[in-house]
Amino acid sequence: MNHFPRKGSGSLNSWTDSSDSLSMDNFWLEVENIKESTELEQEESNLMEVKTPEEGEAEAEWLQDAGLSDLIGDHATENDNLVLLSTLTKTQTAAVQRRLDTYTQSRRKKNKQPVRDVRDIFGVAGSEVCYHLTSFYPSWQFPWAPLDFPSLLRGSGREELFNTETAYSEQAAILLKGSFQREFRRIKDESSLPKFKIPKGRLGVTKIGDLSPQDMKKIPTLALIELTALCDVLGLELKRNKAVKHKATETRLFGVSLSTLLENDQKLLPNTRVPLVLQALLSCLEKKGLDTEGILRVSGSQTRIKSLERKLESDFYAGLFHWDEVHQNDVSGLLKRFIRELPAPLLTAEYLSAFAAVQNIPDLKQRLQALNLLVLILPEPNRNTLKALLEFLRQVVSRERENKMNLWNVSTVIAPNLFMHKGLPNKIPEGKEKQLAEGAADVVRMMIHYQDMLWTISSFLVTQVRKLNESSSRKYQFYDRRIKNLLRKIHMDKDKAEKNCAEPSKIVKVQASLFLKDSLEVHLNNGTKAADVLRQFQKHLGQNGWMKCSTVNNFRTEGAKDLFYCLFFYPTGEHCLDPDTYLLDLYHVNPQAEWIIRQNPSFPRML
Repeated sequence: MNHFPRKGSGSLNSWTDSSDSLSMDNFWLEVENIKESTELEQEESNLMEVKTPEEGEAEAEWLQDAGLSDLIGDHATENDNLVLLSTLTKTQTAAVQRRLDTYTQSRRKKNKQPVRDVRDIFGVAGSEVCYHLTSFYPSWQFPWAPLDFPSLLRGSGREELFNTETAYSEQAAILLKGSFQREFRRIKDESSLPKFKIPKGRLGVTKIGDLSPQDMKKIPTLALIELTALCDVLGLELKRNKAVKHKATETRLFGVSLSTLLENDQKLLPNTRVPLVLQALLSCLEKKGLDTEGILRVSGSQTRIKSLERKLESDFYAGLFHWDEVHQNDVSGLLKRFIRELPAPLLTAEYLSAFAAVQNIPDLKQRLQALNLLVLILPEPNRNTLKALLEFLRQVVSRERENKMNLWNVSTVIAPNLFMHKGLPNKIPEGKEKQLAEGAADVVRMMIHYQDMLWTISSFLVTQVRKLNESSSRKYQFYDRRIKNLLRKIHMDKDKAEKNCAEPSKIVKVQASLFLKDSLEVHLNNGTKAADVLRQFQKHLGQNGWMKCSTVNNFRTEGAKDLFYCLFFYPTGEHCLDPDTYLLDLYHVNPQAEWIIRQNPSFPRML
């Protein structure tokens, strides 16, 4: 099991007047509790093993996951790779080229056929871009030791804009190119954490869940390329472990993969997205545990916890388990045990090290950018489960006055349960335990405090998805010199769209077939928002009050009836609209889209 090493005697006994020292002691006490519970069992049958990929293998897997397998000789459709490459930014293209170069070198060492070069696809201009970018990449690595924030950049209570219009890697490249220096330190006082605001553009803000399933499948690929590009610009190496299949478990709840749990749960409740046992644990703690002093920190009885686990295995699905009889600290112990006993880490074996590496990014905003991309890369069951956990942890922090658990306390207790896992390699440099422990807690603290930002799909990714959809029906031959024609066509389409933006108004038809016999004609101007269309729709139905334009963040106006949401269809998918979306701008971007008003499935009442 990949434990943080036991803290030396000089650390656990070094009680200072700093509350942060106490908090880190909680981290090491949690580590000791985890070791104790593990040593009592020695269940080797459920261990998961990982291995480090061979030279060139990691790059091949990366290109496969990035949707660019054709570049290494797989028999994918070449047009798909061509369209994807045409949507990439300069820094993203450079990231792809780096992996291809490394893969090519490893193939040559093995005397195998050389692979296609991105420079052959994008031409000389693309090559110049790639190597110009590398000229200002930093060769240094970020130190493990905590760094300092300058007070002029991170004032307490100051609200900063979090730009999602421009690719994160492009933002980082601009800062580095301008020799913009920053020094930072970790802030353990949550009152000093800066506030970030995502400015709403004319097309609104897109959350996870707003995109159709077809479009959402494209997001992890694009997020992986962007994360790799960001790490390249920052001088960080993005390493991924390769998970090896583990032996199947005979249990039904603990030590079972999230996908298996959901498959079983969905037989009972078809729309289940978070394992039912986890929902039950969180619900029990929300009802009675939030005001319990030291909840999560104070460990329950290991003997009782193991006994409760056996009872849950036998009685949970039969509805015979009595939660009212369970001590709250034992429930919190079961919660942490559930997370640790997953056959693969909640943050996945492939990207657990990437989550841990976020601590090495000095700039807080760039750390959040990396975390946002990592969350988008996670498989859907992991992402939904992580969201449920973080929402609960935020509730714990909100009741700090009663339970004596502030943000840093909660983070230091939860971090070992997320970052320690069976079978993962232990490569912690000697003497770096304290820095790594603080860093792991810092990553968890950021995920709890800034969790709303993590479920946002950046506008630049949505734009790339749109470009992929626009090009999906086009057939291009994969000629090296013809790529310029494709790029020219894309720019012509963009110029045409920009020209159309000058159109001051437009009348569109909005369908609501379940409620209206005929389509609703809506006059769009520069000030028309999605929420305005729903108000017009309500007025047309003769209703009183306000209506809702439902998105994943559950937007509502005062006195709203949660009945409807507004979305638009385009040839390959659908998009649930932010209520503040300016519809004329959206029309110019998607002139062929169909406009729909539907009943919110969460509120199946009929008028």
